[in-house]
Amino acid sequence: MKNTKNQPDTGNDGRMAMGRVNYKLMLVGFAVIVLGFVLMIGGGSKSPDEFNEAMFSFRRITLAPILVIGGFVFEIYAIMKKSR
Repeated sequence: MKNTKNQPDTGNDGRMAMGRVNYKLMLVGFAVIVLGFVLMIGGGSKSPDEFNEAMFSFRRITLAPILVIGGFVFEIYAIMKKSR
């Protein structure tokens, strides 16, 4: 559709802002973030008088936060990736 003198050019030619690939990548990033939060679950003790050392495991202190931050970085990539 050609621009006429009476209609301003909006730059939108009927396409979505992001393509299917972008949305698929966003779903992957969201799944990684959810996995990171799931890995953080648990570690408490049944009684408040007991101390459970499992609260400070490698999975909860190191691995899960790395997955969450990596998932957010991947989400930024998925949004910024140019669709074809």
